[in-house]
Amino acid sequence: MYNRPNWQRRRRSLLVLVLGLLFLGFLIQPSYQWTKTNVAAMAGRHDSQMSPIIMIPGSSATQNRFDTLVKQLNKADHRRHSLIKLTVMTDDTIKMTGSLRARDNEPIIVVGFQNNRDGYDNIKHQARWFSLAFKKLAAKYQFNNFKAIGHSNGGLIYTYYFEHYFNRDDIKVKRIMTIGSPYNFSEANLNHKTQMLADFIKYRDRLPKSATMYSVAGTENYDSDGLVPARSVEAGKYIYQGQVKHFTEITVTGTNAQHSDLPQNAQIVTLIRTYMLDKPKQTRKDLVSTGTVE
Repeated sequence: MYNRPNWQRRRRSLLVLVLGLLFLGFLIQPSYQWTKTNVAAMAGRHDSQMSPIIMIPGSSATQNRFDTLVKQLNKADHRRHSLIKLTVMTDDTIKMTGSLRARDNEPIIVVGFQNNRDGYDNIKHQARWFSLAFKKLAAKYQFNNFKAIGHSNGGLIYTYYFEHYFNRDDIKVKRIMTIGSPYNFSEANLNHKTQMLADFIKYRDRLPKSATMYSVAGTENYDSDGLVPARSVEAGKYIYQGQVKHFTEITVTGTNAQHSDLPQNAQIVTLIRTYMLDKPKQTRKDLVSTGTVE
């Protein structure tokens, strides 16, 4: 008479235990799969040999801005760097064209924006849109390092991105090059800091510490490249100097030193080849041909 309720309680307890174990299994299985997938992705990223060059054009320019530059690089470098282009739309969708050539570990990737207008507010939006494109690229290509090149406002977008969005421990930016970037917009007097420059200086401690930075200015008359004051480009040192591993200022003069011509400037091509591209690894065949080994 009294055993029946005890048996029912034991049965109920067993049922609760089984249901609890089943529920726990439902929770553990997705977690296990997620962990397994992420461990595999981390291992793939860690072992990756890819080191892309990711370029951002300036205001009013599209993802096609660097086509001539890439052709010149491929011709001068005797290597065929893949060219992949992304356009981030204002609704956060991303359009991608181009493909990665087999065994190409140093593709060139250009990220443009549907809203490519000038102005500090737009630069903030573009930096966020770039962060979306970067996440997509990192997931697709699994690289663990990259090189950053920004022309004009592209350098400003990169600066805002580094200070507010780039917080990954699994990916390192090796080298940064900004070309004709107006860190103080059209203001030539560095005593008159724009809000953007003041903000860049305020958050500069967030910049990637291990990166090497090259700030390139073009000048027609040593005061301006025809659009951006040389002193505005020079303001980059107040942002990057002392925050990154190395900071170097470079001035380009002469033919095609005007602001819009800088991406096609022969000196710029040489600078990118010299400072931004990774040196190709020599094979045994290369070493034999140069007499390094017999």
